[in-house]
Amino acid sequence: MFYACVLPSQPRKPALLFTAFEPSGDDHASAVIAELKRRDPTHPIYAWGGPKMHRAGATVIERTGDDAVMGMPGAAKIIEHYRINKRIEAWLRENAQSDTPVVAHIPVDSPAANGPICDITKAAGKKVIHLVAPQVWAWGRWRIHKLRRRTDMLLCMLPFEIEFFKQRNVPALFVGHFLFDHPLDTQAIDMRAATFGDGHPRIAMMPGSRPDELNRHFPILLEAFLQLRQKFPGAVGVVAATNDEVANRLRRAGDASVHGWPESLRIVTADTDAVIRWCDIALVKSGTVTLQVAKQLKPMVIFYKKSNPLLFLIARTVLTTRYFALPNLLANRRIIPELIPHYGGPGPIVALAERLIRDPLERDAQIAGMQEVINSFGETSASKAAADAIEELTR
Repeated sequence: MFYACVLPSQPRKPALLFTAFEPSGDDHASAVIAELKRRDPTHPIYAWGGPKMHRAGATVIERTGDDAVMGMPGAAKIIEHYRINKRIEAWLRENAQSDTPVVAHIPVDSPAANGPICDITKAAGKKVIHLVAPQVWAWGRWRIHKLRRRTDMLLCMLPFEIEFFKQRNVPALFVGHFLFDHPLDTQAIDMRAATFGDGHPRIAMMPGSRPDELNRHFPILLEAFLQLRQKFPGAVGVVAATNDEVANRLRRAGDASVHGWPESLRIVTADTDAVIRWCDIALVKSGTVTLQVAKQLKPMVIFYKKSNPLLFLIARTVLTTRYFALPNLLANRRIIPELIPHYGGPGPIVALAERLIRDPLERDAQIAGMQEVINSFGETSASKAAADAIEELTR
């Protein structure tokens, strides 16, 4: 009698799929991936994502986020995402037969891009755990119904979001903001900032990173800096560029401007924390970077330039918040001047910056408000709390 020898099969290891389509999503996802890999280096994690997710340990199926757009995408971008969705769908079918089948999809921000993918993964029987809650509290609240259908858990970064979503029967958990996961190495930062130049006031400028933002924001910031130099002859400035490509674009725009590139202005690449540490005041485009400035309690003026007032008037019919800048949203009052949207020239930015430079009481009031905002996040570690929630939901 012959007996067949049956070798034990390798156990199938449940995997995770992250999808991120912007540099900020790459940042947030990479922090959570790194924490999950620290706990279990063999944990299979796949991604449609960026370089930081790859360095954190994810197997990146396709690179994304290099050409992110703000607002309504054009036809080419819509077609591109339609094709990405089809490739994800096909990949999931193939992955289901592998030794590392995906059990959960973690979409990171970018609700317009990630929404259809959530439909695909839910239809395939995967759990959907949103990292960064879509801002349905700010506009388009009718989207809550789709979100509820697409969601097993929302991992929220802003404290006030929890009550909003729970009142609408969307499971939500506050994990904190990744900006506050680690204390700043102020000694190392000070050494770098010491090379940025000396003068008074020290003016930091943060125009954004997307090409459309740079085109709208940098010319007005450059003119604002020149006008502030007339009022404060000792003023020096630093423009924070997110990468070399952005720095080159800014340099070309400054060289081509009417007055050319000012001698008292320099560009610093990929070191925003040091630029903030160095400055006396920051002129900042609205976005997550405003919390980065608030973390260091630096006075700032927040703005976001738009070119078409009519489009904003239409958009205002679906917007439900009194404030747009994140620090003001979190404080639920106007602690920082915000010009959002801003249609004019540099005049209003210069006037607000001049008041902050000249009036210590105004600066102190703003700093006190920022401290309240920072305190609202408590002692959370977003990467650890998010990893805990993902492990619990996929155990």
